[in-house]
Amino acid sequence: MTSGYQIVVCGGLVPDPLQTLEPVSTPNGPALKNEMMLPVALDPWAGHALYEAAHLAKQIPGSKVWLVSLGAKPKLQQLMMSVAQKAAFEFVPVEGNAGGFMSAYDCAAALTAAIKGIAGLDMTRLLLFGGWESASRGAGSTLQLIGESLGIMDQFMGVDEIKPQADGSFTVLERVEGARHQESLCQGAPAVLGWATGSLPEPMNNPQIGMMNMRSIMPALQRAPKANVALDGIEYASVELPKQQRDTRIVKDLSVEQIAQEIVDWIKQ
Repeated sequence: MTSGYQIVVCGGLVPDPLQTLEPVSTPNGPALKNEMMLPVALDPWAGHALYEAAHLAKQIPGSKVWLVSLGAKPKLQQLMMSVAQKAAFEFVPVEGNAGGFMSAYDCAAALTAAIKGIAGLDMTRLLLFGGWESASRGAGSTLQLIGESLGIMDQFMGVDEIKPQADGSFTVLERVEGARHQESLCQGAPAVLGWATGSLPEPMNNPQIGMMNMRSIMPALQRAPKANVALDGIEYASVELPKQQRDTRIVKDLSVEQIAQEIVDWIKQ
């Protein structure tokens, strides 16, 4: 393949998983307590997609990576301080509400508009990467909605590996039932790939890559368009933390079968 891929990664920001998240009701709908004060991180599934995209771009000459993300400007800037040194990409920010209670359809519409606005994007070379699931909204539908809006019919979910071929085609390893993988052959771009965990570790921080990325990140944040993403049409009866239940007994001399049976009986309750 001589022209290379144009890889667009859709990556959302999520609250740092080490923080305690407490849902609250506000005049604008459900939200997280002190949400603007919570540190953020790149969605773990989207992180795998970004690292795989950067690795693929290194393999195929002429390839380029864009990272498209929706969120409040201060949060997007905070996110870039930790992500910019991981991989080389051009940042395409969209300013808007990116809370976990937002509609996947509205988020997909905002991200689709941002992708269509990328100057010089060649749809015949486009690979749309993203997370198979999401730590902020587990519907797993946002990426598929974007692909449909862009007219991309070849979609693969639960991807762990992609192997490009010399003729521009590539094989895709997808997770299926029974802890197995399905290997598919795609004739080439455009295609949508929703990544699971992939096969690459998190890259080490590279200050040189960070400096190169920051030259375009700050100007991109300043001109980030606003997206009207709200809770219109969505109603939540209640939002609360999952209830914790703990029943502790100290018992000696039980067999493994008896312990297993007690656990099964407790779950059934």
